[in-house]
Amino acid sequence: MEREVVEDRVDKRMNPSAGRSNWVSWLIPIFVLANIAVFVVEMYVNNCPKRIRNRATSFGADDDKCVARFLGRFSFQPLTENPLFGPSSSALDNMGALNWAKVVHQNQSWRLISCIWLHAGLIHLLVNMMCLVVIGIRLEQQFGFVRIGVIYLLSGVGGSILSSLFIQNRISVGASGALFGLLGAMLSELISNWSIYSNKVAALVTLIVIVVINLALGILPHVNNFAHIGGFLTGFLLGFILLPRPQLGWIGRHNLPVHTRPRSKYKASQYVLGLLSLILVISGFTVGLVMVFRGENLYERCHWCRYANCVPTSKWKCDE
Repeated sequence: MEREVVEDRVDKRMNPSAGRSNWVSWLIPIFVLANIAVFVVEMYVNNCPKRIRNRATSFGADDDKCVARFLGRFSFQPLTENPLFGPSSSALDNMGALNWAKVVHQNQSWRLISCIWLHAGLIHLLVNMMCLVVIGIRLEQQFGFVRIGVIYLLSGVGGSILSSLFIQNRISVGASGALFGLLGAMLSELISNWSIYSNKVAALVTLIVIVVINLALGILPHVNNFAHIGGFLTGFLLGFILLPRPQLGWIGRHNLPVHTRPRSKYKASQYVLGLLSLILVISGFTVGLVMVFRGENLYERCHWCRYANCVPTSKWKCDE
């Protein structure tokens, strides 16, 4: 009977549907609001009407017109230039988009972080923020704002580092790397805490299918799949470090007889996976950053890697 009571308490602590969450999510909503605020600033800085006027003055008549012109300087660039309803690429570059040349040759390493707060358009922003709300709030409720915030930010940087090693001829923006980091952390959390879950196989298969589908969509043109892959791998490793759950015996240790030796907080496998992941994260970031600032282009060492980012077909071509 006592064991059943302990397990019921554990289930309520570890399963949001079984009881009230221990944490109130506030960091993820702040991240969402911050991304929206940055997008508003993007559109203000872009000032489409002024750009169109300057273009017409410099190059003659220009038939392209801003979209949603009633918004004034917040109107969107012509759809022929940006089909996602957003600013121009030059405005994004000025705001801090990931630009390999400026990171390496102009010492603007801050772009590795700033780019994850920028979005190419309203559609891009809405899709990413909906995913962030669905995934991030649940994780923050379970594990708290510190661990989820660290995973989100470091995964975004991990995606930026891998992007800089492969994509060096165009700018890149978006929170996709950070979002994939949360997906990766969900997968490693499930593996690390395998024994406490019911329907674990179904949960694992579902999560893997979601990840595979999203990575498959990344091979379409104009999508930075290296940010997805880098963010996912970073989050996957960080999940083993930051998201292990204590064993049942450790949580219920206060109910044990006085002379009974309680279990260790975590299983041996959790300690091993956490240590290996910590080593891989530190070495990966160190090696990756050194290669980025040395101007390495991994396409020269891995010619087939370009197919991880875009697969050409009869319907579209990929940027070289």
